Amino acid sequence: MGYDNILLEKDGQTAIVTLNRPERRNPLSLAMLTELTSCFRAIGGDPDVRVAILRGNGPAFSGGHDIAEMVGKDGGFYRQLFEACTAVMETIQGIPQPVIAQVHGIATAAGCQLVASCDLAVAAEEARFATPGVRIGLFCSTPMVALSRAVGSRRAMEMLLTGEAISAQEALAAGLVNRVVPAAELGAATRSLAAKIAASSSYVVAIGKAAFYRQLQMPQPLAYDYAQDVMTMNAAALDAQEGMKAFLEKRQPKWCGR
Repeated sequence: MGYDNILLEKDGQTAIVTLNRPERRNPLSLAMLTELTSCFRAIGGDPDVRVAILRGNGPAFSGGHDIAEMVGKDGGFYRQLFEACTAVMETIQGIPQPVIAQVHGIATAAGCQLVASCDLAVAAEEARFATPGVRIGLFCSTPMVALSRAVGSRRAMEMLLTGEAISAQEALAAGLVNRVVPAAELGAATRSLAAKIAASSSYVVAIGKAAFYRQLQMPQPLAYDYAQDVMTMNAAALDAQEGMKAFLEKRQPKWCGR
């Protein structure tokens, strides 16, 4: 499948999605958002893909929405744009495969939202993260949803109210990213993390990812009730039985994806 604003390639069991408007710092235009949703839905339906990496070409991961595209439009366009943005974020979290953001340069506004919406994130040491919309009169309200769930209310509110960027190390401490590595090691570190995920049963990983996001929205007693049901179903699965037997027999499991 061909795209105009992004690239899709496969490396074994890993799908690599690349934002490909480097001359504009990969702006999340309506066209790019629409392509991202289509791309991740296709990945979600591909049983040969066990994990996906999202990265950007050029000097930045993503500078957020295409401001030039937004000037002078009517409410109908803005609604369409923000609905398309939400669709991307929900699709990333809704597909069975974990998605890892590989972040270099800047990730601002909706670009920061994109990082926060991925299941995991690896950042280069020089990466910076910000939600600076307040400075141009457009509060980052949709990025706020993903950001506040990733870093907590206090840190998110400071980023939203001041628009100031935080460093990769600050993002690590806040929980926005999982690892920070030298820029020269970014690609290798991200692929190493992807390989560790791909080594597990794709069926079990999909169960766990779906359960993780669902239980987050529940009060703790309901979350435990739900998690018990999930684990009961999971324990009876063929891959769970194989994994437990392999552990007892001190051998590597052979997954069947069921």
